[in-house]
Amino acid sequence: MKKLTITITPKNPNNKAVKAIKNKVDGIKETKDWLKSDLDAIMERDPAATSRAEAMLLYSGFHALVMYRAAHALHKRGKHFAARFVSQGARFLTGIEIHPGATIGKGLFIDHGSGVVIGETAIVGDNCTIYQGVTLGGTGKETGKRHPTLGNNVMVGSGAKLLGNFTVGDNSKIAAGAVVLGDVPENSTAVGIPAKVVRKKGAKIVEADLDQTHIPDPVSAELAAIRRELEKLKTKIDENE
Repeated sequence: MKKLTITITPKNPNNKAVKAIKNKVDGIKETKDWLKSDLDAIMERDPAATSRAEAMLLYSGFHALVMYRAAHALHKRGKHFAARFVSQGARFLTGIEIHPGATIGKGLFIDHGSGVVIGETAIVGDNCTIYQGVTLGGTGKETGKRHPTLGNNVMVGSGAKLLGNFTVGDNSKIAAGAVVLGDVPENSTAVGIPAKVVRKKGAKIVEADLDQTHIPDPVSAELAAIRRELEKLKTKIDENE
C-alpha cells in the first residue's frame, strides 16, 4: 500500500496569521540557540560544573539569563511593565538584576552572580564572563545610551564597577575591584581605581584565560620604576663624592 502524504498550503502564505506563526516558530528556535550557548559557556568555563543538568537546574546565573531572555522579548514588544515584573522576579530569586532593555549576546557566563547589575542601555557581546558583584551602570547624569558596551570575549572580575557610556574592546579583562570610567582598548587589561589600562601588544587574551589574580599592577610598576631611578641617582651621587 502506498503511503499517502497530504500537504496543506495556505492560499495566501503572506497573510498576518501565517507570518505570526512563522515568527513564533523562529523565536522559539532562536531562544533555544541562545540558551544552548549559555549552557555551553558554563560547561566550558566553570571547572566546578559536572553536567549540563546541574548547570541548568542549580546555576543562578543561568536562571537569571533565562528570565532575562523572556523579559527582553516582552520589552521589545512594548510590554514594559510585564518585562520589568519578570526582571524584578529574577532579581528576587537570583540576586542578579538585568534590565530587560539591555542587549546581551550569546554565551554569557555569570559566575555565582550575586550582586550583578546590568543597566538598561548596556550591551554585552558574545562569550563574555562576569563575576559576582559587577555593575554595568550609569553615572546618574546621562540620558540615552548611558551604560557600558562590552565587546566579545571580555572578562569582568569580581566587584568591578563600569560606569558610563564607553566601550571595552574585544578580548579585554577588567580586574577584580577595578572602577572603569572610560574606553578600554582591545586585548588589554584595566586595573585599579580609577582603572588604568595595561596593553598587551600582540598577545591576544583568549576566552579560556579567566585568571583574575595574575594581572599586571600599574601602580606597583610605577613605584618600581621610581625606585630604580632613585637608585641610579644615589649611585651617581656616591661616585661624585
